[in-house]
Amino acid sequence: MSELPLITELRARAFRVPLLRPWGPDRPVVHVVTCTVSADDGSTGVGFSWTPTIGARAVLSLLRHEIRDALIGLPAHPQAVWDRLWWHLHEGGGGGLTTIALAGADLALWDLAAVGAGRTLADHIGRRRDRVPVYGSGINLHYTLDELCEQARRWRDLGYPAVKVKVGSPDLGRDVERVGAVRDIVGPEVRLMVDANQRWNLPGARRAVAALSRFDLHWVEEPLPTDDVEGYVRLRETVDVPIALGENVYTTYQFRDLLSRGACDIVQPNVVRVGGITPFLRIAELAATFDVPVAPHLLIELSGQLACCLPLPSMVEVVEDASFAELGVIEAPAPIAVEAGMVSPRGSAGLGLRFCLDAFEELDPLDPLALPPV
Repeated sequence: MSELPLITELRARAFRVPLLRPWGPDRPVVHVVTCTVSADDGSTGVGFSWTPTIGARAVLSLLRHEIRDALIGLPAHPQAVWDRLWWHLHEGGGGGLTTIALAGADLALWDLAAVGAGRTLADHIGRRRDRVPVYGSGINLHYTLDELCEQARRWRDLGYPAVKVKVGSPDLGRDVERVGAVRDIVGPEVRLMVDANQRWNLPGARRAVAALSRFDLHWVEEPLPTDDVEGYVRLRETVDVPIALGENVYTTYQFRDLLSRGACDIVQPNVVRVGGITPFLRIAELAATFDVPVAPHLLIELSGQLACCLPLPSMVEVVEDASFAELGVIEAPAPIAVEAGMVSPRGSAGLGLRFCLDAFEELDPLDPLALPPV
């Protein structure tokens, strides 16, 4: 068996990308951080990190300095280096900006390995299914009722088998009106979820779930602050609607605690926030031991591929007008196709993401470690 190539370089760049439909008055952009890893056999891999509003420069700095310095000389194998890098960054925090930055390197190493093997990411990991259902998801709490209804009609017309609506308005009656309107539009056969984005406390969540359960909810997402594990346990004991959470959970240990306490029915790790594909797959296997499905959060071009490799059947989130392809940050074709309410992997070896970001505003482009234009 030949020795693994050794990592010789890591380069990173960060870009500010306008959203086609702003996620609110204070969220008009997202930040995409690309990461290229090179090895001594001439191979390269390209990964990415991502932040909606804050932290992009901190992620960029961690990649260009702390992670790069620790990575050079290690074997070009994601699972062989992930724990070492995580412990190296641990003094700066076990999760959050550290894992978001670490994801860039981990994804690049998975890309390098899959390209070297001549396989797509799904086939390199081990594909369990060829396609997975999607659900339409909207960052739409700020939408008027008319705008929300138009969005629901678009999802219905696309044939999505499930849709998700934001809730958590100061007036619970507004939430009830809006969820009811969406249910009327999509019909009784479409699965309907709601997402409170941590806006309720325990008594408020109980009242809200009681008021909204008439609409046959498939799940209620992040009804409480993510760190309130005890609150989730108590809420789940007293409501009949399944509880989903995980997009703001960063480590395998935190997912273990949620699962072992019985705090949720569905987990939703974000592959970037948890630190990349390596920990994402560990979380998925852990969840399977509790018979809890994984519904990957955001990033359809990557999540759609990962969902086909999960131990348990899943659904994948399609946030309207927010895929990399729709934002114009990758070249066609995308590594996934969404047709008739299902997502399926396709395309070339590796992650299948060919970034084209030079038309966007670059953050800190004069850093000596910045990549030249690609």
